[in-house]
Amino acid sequence: MRGLIPDSFIDELLARVDIVDVIERRVPLKKAGREWTACCPFHDERTPSFYVSPAKQFFHCFGCGAHGSAIKFLMDYERLEFPDAVEELAQSVGLTVPREGGRDDRPREDKTDLYALLDACAGWYQGQLPKNTEAQAYCRKRGLDADTIARFRLGWAPAGYDGVTKALGNSPRRMELLGEAGMVSTGERGSKYDRFRERLMFPILDRRGRVIAFGGRVLSSEQSPKYLNSPETPLFHKGRELFALWQVKQANANLQRIVVVEGYMDVIALHQAGLPIAVATLGTATTPEHTELLFRAAPDVVFCFDGDRAGRAAAWKALDAALPRLRDGRQAYFLFLPDGEDPDTLVRKEGRDGFEQRLKHATPLSDYFFDELARDVDMASLDGRARLAERARPLIARLPDGAFRDLMAQELEKRSGASARLQADPAAHRAVQRPVAAQRSLVRSAIALLLAQPGVADQVEKPYRFQRLDKPGVGLLAELLDIARSRPGINPAMLVEHFAERPEYPSLQKLMAALVPGEPEMQRTEFLDALAKLEREAIVQRKAELMSKDRSMLSEEEKSELRDILSIRISPLLGRQ
Repeated sequence: MRGLIPDSFIDELLARVDIVDVIERRVPLKKAGREWTACCPFHDERTPSFYVSPAKQFFHCFGCGAHGSAIKFLMDYERLEFPDAVEELAQSVGLTVPREGGRDDRPREDKTDLYALLDACAGWYQGQLPKNTEAQAYCRKRGLDADTIARFRLGWAPAGYDGVTKALGNSPRRMELLGEAGMVSTGERGSKYDRFRERLMFPILDRRGRVIAFGGRVLSSEQSPKYLNSPETPLFHKGRELFALWQVKQANANLQRIVVVEGYMDVIALHQAGLPIAVATLGTATTPEHTELLFRAAPDVVFCFDGDRAGRAAAWKALDAALPRLRDGRQAYFLFLPDGEDPDTLVRKEGRDGFEQRLKHATPLSDYFFDELARDVDMASLDGRARLAERARPLIARLPDGAFRDLMAQELEKRSGASARLQADPAAHRAVQRPVAAQRSLVRSAIALLLAQPGVADQVEKPYRFQRLDKPGVGLLAELLDIARSRPGINPAMLVEHFAERPEYPSLQKLMAALVPGEPEMQRTEFLDALAKLEREAIVQRKAELMSKDRSMLSEEEKSELRDILSIRISPLLGRQ
């Protein structure tokens, strides 16, 4: 049991999903014999050392050591907690995660009430929108249709200081939650009042579609600030969230391109125009966390900004955040809009096709990079070209090792005439060899063979005669056999996942990741041979234990046991491992 999710459900989930499908949606895979391979998404490398095994339903990187089941991959790749990774996987195959009483060795603070309250706030704001003629008129003026308003759950925060508190703060606990969620502010004298008033409300959703915060926009230029976002809360960190990312993922099963714009209304206008690929940062510059989220969502990212000084400054910050994440296969582009225009106005003027054309002609990062660095440089002079090289070298050195970094260095040399002289990590260029199965103890070998092919447990009957052997790992081997026997059809990843909260988990993952040579029938034979040797070791050990005692001190049962043992012929090869 991990937390409140039953083990039986984890088994069903891992049996239902295919780890190749789960990973291939996020990382391009290539067939390599019986396995699939790719450059590891968890560290920078040139030579693919990341392998996915359909048979084991397990991934392993021989470069950085990352490994695990489909659940573990989602935890590492999407930075999710275990229950959230399970929820996301379950949702992808149409399963509902059950809950039951259980113990979690790592208690997670339950934020269910906070999520429920924020959802209730969104519902209340939605209910207020039809009641306000000014807000309705603004939505019509901006061309928002009913479907878009419903899809983005747009609402209205009415005037007054206690709308939300009256509607939802009907107990001390609820008032505490409103404060924790950033929905109310505290005055100098300790009084509570609504944070959002007279604003069009935009719920901000997390990657699972739950409301975690709000953005509020005034309708009149006389009011300020124009936009007001929720403060940082236990659920909301603006540097890690993107407005409408959930809606983008819902609208695109295979997203190839994502567009970053500056405002909520820009996002919504593009979605309504038939371009559901737009997101926005939340009142902050693009952060490294944003760029990682973006590239995880799609291989191509287009940063769309105004063409003025502020827009170009924002674009450069986005480039700076993106550089360390531009692994091969990822591309960034920059689209600068005409003066006085934004995506909302342009898509209404030019339509979907017109804006698509602009996206197709967006400036590649490489061109923007060199053009921006050379903006105030005299490239006709030796000094100017030297200045370009001096500016560009440290930035190119921040790129992950790979073809793109090499080409950028070549382009710098072409433009400046100076060698890039980048500080390369020699370890990154070292080809990673798949290791040969290492020598291990007999018990560890038996466990590794069982993990490679859990079905062999069907051929082992209880009681396990090796179980009385006093040797490390014997109890674990017996427990693994029990689990495998009780769950016919269990795959290796499912078997290991049963130990997710146990200290044995890392060792089991490493054993499963290790190579177990041979065809399935050979592995089956080797496993049964290993058990037979362990049984013989148990007999030898028990014989020595009984013979070390004074015969007069042995019970009748022990004497009978010793006679039986002495009648057994023990192989002279016993012990050679």
